[in-house]
Amino acid sequence: MFSNYLIGLREGLEASLVVCILIAYLVKTGRRDALRPIWIGIGIAIAIALGFGCILEFGSQELTFQAQEALGGSLSILAVGLVTWMVFWMRRTARHLKSELHGKLDAALAMGTGALVATAFLAVGREGLETALFVWASVHAASDGTPRPLIGVALGLATAVLLGWLFYRGALRINLAKFFTWTGGMLVVVAAGVLAYGFHDLQEADWVPGQSNLAFDISGTIPPDSWYGTLLKGVFNFQPDPTVVQVTVWLLYLVPTLVLFFVPAGFTSRKAKQQAASTPVGEKA
Repeated sequence: MFSNYLIGLREGLEASLVVCILIAYLVKTGRRDALRPIWIGIGIAIAIALGFGCILEFGSQELTFQAQEALGGSLSILAVGLVTWMVFWMRRTARHLKSELHGKLDAALAMGTGALVATAFLAVGREGLETALFVWASVHAASDGTPRPLIGVALGLATAVLLGWLFYRGALRINLAKFFTWTGGMLVVVAAGVLAYGFHDLQEADWVPGQSNLAFDISGTIPPDSWYGTLLKGVFNFQPDPTVVQVTVWLLYLVPTLVLFFVPAGFTSRKAKQQAASTPVGEKA
């Protein structure tokens, strides 16, 4: 449930901040007449995201077991790819998000109502579709037959809306760079579990070999139906009996991604500048 709460909070807060920045800018610049097209674009984006989630959930139920597993595994890998791109993108742009949105909104105001609707739709719609896909993949990986994953997502989204409203009212100050860095790191851990389970689905569908080749089996020590087994499953998508392929994929994704993610921004460029400064002038090309 915690991992799904984190997804709802992280993705929902991104969308909430985008909405708050757009609305605050229009209010401060005296363009309240443009609020209606903005809300229309936001409403369309939310409706499409919900529709996309429903298609994923109910459309997959009509497939055979093998087709369901193949679809689930493929979409899980796609979701992990999108979320990984998103957390790296947000880490780079969190400090400049406001100015970037203001620039796009100025251009849309000059072009008219349709451009305003499109700007709001694109700004929120991307977050909505990513959220729907990753939530579906995460809930599919949990697959314990309870509504807890969806409850976690709903609570995360509700918290995000509340934080966004407080941010808009000026009652809350958020260090966006730090927030998105640390929640991004936690989301990478969640994504690693989703990715490993995605390969489990592909093995169930006979798309990837090695289904019977277990890396280890500690079901006796950590029973899947125990409270701590359920907790590990809900937070990390942990399995007590993963295959060698699952463990390999989990490690190959998690370790390098976390290392790259937490390397201080600009570290490489600063090091290069220091080396250049310490090089004698006669040795420079």
